[in-house]
Amino acid sequence: MGSTLDDLSASPKNIKRAFGYALGQVQIGRTPPSAKPLKQFGAGVFELRDIDDGDAYRAVYAVKLIKAIYVLHVFKKKSKSGIGIPRPDVQIIEERLRRARLIDAATNGS
Repeated sequence: MGSTLDDLSASPKNIKRAFGYALGQVQIGRTPPSAKPLKQFGAGVFELRDIDDGDAYRAVYAVKLIKAIYVLHVFKKKSKSGIGIPRPDVQIIEERLRRARLIDAATNGS
């Protein structure tokens, strides 16, 4: 969704490798050990976390949709305080999740 592919491609090599592998596992029906449910967005939305050179990276994806697994957002966490997702990133995730649900419903005749 959105710029996630470009954002992942612009990430450090170790992050691309880790998130790529984890998302590959999701595609074959497995839940990666690093996946954490993000209950604030509803069932089926998960976050992957990794660190490279002291920087925290996140990938958020949705699996409870029928057509596909939707990667909603990939970002470098800039906030050094707290473990929560910064508000601007929450807004991006919410908007892309709404769009993913609409796309998924439209392609399934719902």
